[in-house]
Amino acid sequence: MITFLIGLFLLLAGGAIYGRFCERIFRPDSRETPAVRLNDGVDYVPMKKWKNSLIQLLNIAGTGPILGPIQGILFGPIAFLTIPIGCVLGGAFHDYMSGMISLRNDGAQMPSLIRRYLGKHTYLIYNLFVCLLMLLVGAVFIYTPGDLFLTQILKTDNGIGNPVLWLVYGAIFVYYIVATLFPIDKIIGKIYPIFGGILILSAIGVWIGLFVKGYPLDEIWDTGVAGLHPQGLHFIPVFFVTVACGIVSGFHSTQATLIARTTEHEKEGRMTFYNMMIVEGLIAMIWAAAAMGVMKLGLADAETSPTEVVGIVAKHLLGSVGGIVAIIGVIVLPITSGDTALRSLRLMTADALQLDQSKKKNRLALSLVIFVVVAALLLFSKMNAGGFNILWRYFAWANQTIAVFAFAMIAVYMQRKKQPYVLALVPGMFYMFVISSFILNAAIGFHLSWTLSYVIGGVLTVVYAWAVLAWGRNYKEM
Repeated sequence: MITFLIGLFLLLAGGAIYGRFCERIFRPDSRETPAVRLNDGVDYVPMKKWKNSLIQLLNIAGTGPILGPIQGILFGPIAFLTIPIGCVLGGAFHDYMSGMISLRNDGAQMPSLIRRYLGKHTYLIYNLFVCLLMLLVGAVFIYTPGDLFLTQILKTDNGIGNPVLWLVYGAIFVYYIVATLFPIDKIIGKIYPIFGGILILSAIGVWIGLFVKGYPLDEIWDTGVAGLHPQGLHFIPVFFVTVACGIVSGFHSTQATLIARTTEHEKEGRMTFYNMMIVEGLIAMIWAAAAMGVMKLGLADAETSPTEVVGIVAKHLLGSVGGIVAIIGVIVLPITSGDTALRSLRLMTADALQLDQSKKKNRLALSLVIFVVVAALLLFSKMNAGGFNILWRYFAWANQTIAVFAFAMIAVYMQRKKQPYVLALVPGMFYMFVISSFILNAAIGFHLSWTLSYVIGGVLTVVYAWAVLAWGRNYKEM
């Protein structure tokens, strides 16, 4: 367990030190926040720090920090080091800066920030990706909690012929509609503390169970780094696309800007945006270790689906009752990301179309269009062989692509403010290489050889860096 414990130390100590460093660079002050200045009773609503923090955590912690690490641990214990380092230097920094920059721009959502700092042409491209991502999140985060509820709680078939499946999907769908339409403090602000309690209890239970049961974990010096994945997948870029939410996730930037509209004081930002990502990294570490443990014990293998691993881990570590609580915690995670994803999509679309969202008819019209598309994606994923796998792969890639845009926006902002923009430029370049080499090689992309994919990815990464620096030099205040 030494590699795992080293990783936990890097995550917690590194997060405490680097989080304070990021805060010192940004310099939050006592100016009036958008939640107070622009309070409209719907989206701009001041809420307490503890509530904003819990909502942010539940917004960003979908199935990604659980299902992703379960698949990522197949690369070996290197995951115990790359998750915390990436979370501290990349993901938490990305979330913090996105939320804080939004606070300084009247609670602007990510598309508006992209337009302001990267220009209208980049904004158009970004909008295509972010809308695709949000729709995929909505569909994926109805599918996964619905299927988990059927197979792990009700112990029934999750096939399309089971009417209970559609009742469960329908219940989640109705909740999403309500959460998307109603004022944020009336629905999300009321029930998220309850969901947060379930999430924390389930994570703590699995964490304690790791030590009580003495799960055997591999050490990095015994296994090495290369060639561990049973299917021979390349660590770069596949690992960093697979394990998104525990390291870096572009989706998080859209959620941080959502919470920027409910933050009462700028100095709450480190707890709300940075530290909540560290908590998500901790969840990812716990589930990665649990997955490795059950595989080492022979209770699961590389062919076991991630959702099945969730059930095996929960019941083996916590017993029948505790296992059910842990599974419910996992079910809660995607639901509490899907609702705010679709709410964010409504807000971003409204900003682009300049539709006043304090008017009920405008909220309803936009929401109807969004939910029709989500329903179509859900039907496709359920009624076609391999439909969900296709959906998930595009979701994972689009997620990291959005992060590349966010890092570029952050770098330009920091460049103009005479701040050390290299802190955003370097992770942005890394993920530009990851997403480009991945899609160039992947079957869902261009299916090129790894050598050619790496070469072209490297060229695109250099072009990306040049473009970011050029945007910073040529930026004009809007």
